[in-house]
Amino acid sequence: MTVRDRRGSSAERGYGSRWQKARALFLVEHPLCCRCHERGVVEPATVVDHIEPHKGDQKLFWDRGNWQPLCKPHHDQDKQAEERRGYRAGSDVDGRPLDPNHPWRRGAPT
Repeated sequence: MTVRDRRGSSAERGYGSRWQKARALFLVEHPLCCRCHERGVVEPATVVDHIEPHKGDQKLFWDRGNWQPLCKPHHDQDKQAEERRGYRAGSDVDGRPLDPNHPWRRGAPT
């Protein structure tokens, strides 16, 4: 059994023609990778990413507030690593992690 067999086709997971149309419109409205933009880099977005993984939840899947435009490298490398580890890398000027889910910040006073 392949990974695709276990996960189902992209259409079976919700990425059919309706998604393709919504994705295309979102990328027209948000043409640049938001992660690159944070670094002052201009890079076209080619992926519409679900900020919070939807895990099959259709309401979350279609919530445009849960979408972000990413370039393929940011989606395939950085975002996937964040999902595995549970927090986003990055720190403020004092070296404190920005993500409230970072282990250092858990239980830290706000």
